[in-house]
Amino acid sequence: MAALGLASGLHCVGMCGGIVTAFSARRGPQWMHTVIFNLGRISSYALAGAGAGALGSLSWYATGGQSALYVLANVVLIFVGLHLAGLRSPMRWLERLGAPLWRRVQPLAARLMQVRTLGGAYRAGLAWGWLPCGLVYGALAASAFAGSPAGGAAGMVAFGLGTLPWLFAAGVAAARLRAWMSRRAVRLGVGGTVLGFGAWGLAHAAGF
Repeated sequence: MAALGLASGLHCVGMCGGIVTAFSARRGPQWMHTVIFNLGRISSYALAGAGAGALGSLSWYATGGQSALYVLANVVLIFVGLHLAGLRSPMRWLERLGAPLWRRVQPLAARLMQVRTLGGAYRAGLAWGWLPCGLVYGALAASAFAGSPAGGAAGMVAFGLGTLPWLFAAGVAAARLRAWMSRRAVRLGVGGTVLGFGAWGLAHAAGF
C-alpha cells in the first residue's frame, strides 16, 4: 500500500499539488501547517479505510467472498495502473461516486483553507481528504482485502504516507514535478508497475 501511494503520489502532484502549494503560500515558512494539513488528509483516508475494512470483513464469512474480494482488489489495481499510464476512463466512474459527497464538503474545505491555526490546518486536511480521486478509491478497494477495520485503516495510512513525499515536494517545486510526470515514459513506467501488481495478483488468484 505504501508503494502504491508512492506511485500514486506523482498523480497527486498534478491533482492536489496546487492545493498544497496555495495552502503553504498563505502560511509562508510555517511548514508545520503543511504537515498538520497532510495528517488531516491521511486521517480521512484512515477513516474511509476502516469502513472499507469493515465491509471487507463481511466477505470473510461468505462462501467464496474472500476470493472474490481478492480478485476485485487486483482488478482495481490494474485500472489504477492504466489510469497512471494515461488511460483515465476506467477510473472516472469511481470518481463520480464521490462527487455528491464532495459537493457538500467542498465549501467547508475552502473556508478552512483560510484558517491559520494548527487546528484549522488539521480540519482543512480532514475535509480535503474526501476530494474525489479514483486512485484513492482504488487504494480503498485494496484495503478492503485487509478484512478488518483496523487493517483497512492501516492500509490507507500506509497509502497516505506513500503520497506524502510528493505533496511536500509539491509545495516547493510543483510545476517542475508536474512537467516530469507529464512525460510519457514516466507515466508508462509508473502505471506499468502498478498494473503489474494487479496482474501478478490475478495470476495467483486461483491458488488463493
